[in-house]
Amino acid sequence: MEQSIAHVALIVRDYDEAIEFYTRKLHFDLIEDTYQPEQDKRWVVVAPPNSSGSTLLLARASKPAQEAFIGNQSGGRVFLFLSTDDFWRDYNDMSSQGIHFVREPKEAEYGTVAVFEDLYGNLWDLVEFAVERQRH
Repeated sequence: MEQSIAHVALIVRDYDEAIEFYTRKLHFDLIEDTYQPEQDKRWVVVAPPNSSGSTLLLARASKPAQEAFIGNQSGGRVFLFLSTDDFWRDYNDMSSQGIHFVREPKEAEYGTVAVFEDLYGNLWDLVEFAVERQRH
């Protein structure tokens, strides 16, 4: 059996502001942006540059119950993990883009990590795993 997680849905307030944040500030690639008239929504998929794993599906909240979870999909825990091959390059770039880091960089046994917020307040780890450092 071979399986993988293809997409992770992230509830957003607005497609265009989310696309702007992920493509301009985090430098993600816009993989797809297709209108689906039968559901009156868009299928918007973004991914980090040069990635080959899961992608992020930007899913606009369509009901008040969904709106309540914008920015808090994981109850205040780190929700997503952005792995990088160069922590300091990306940390410095993100900081210059105005990305808010809620936990400053630290060295841990598994690598270098800092926690940042996306445009809605979801928490992400920016992490360079020690295994990545050994390869470079």
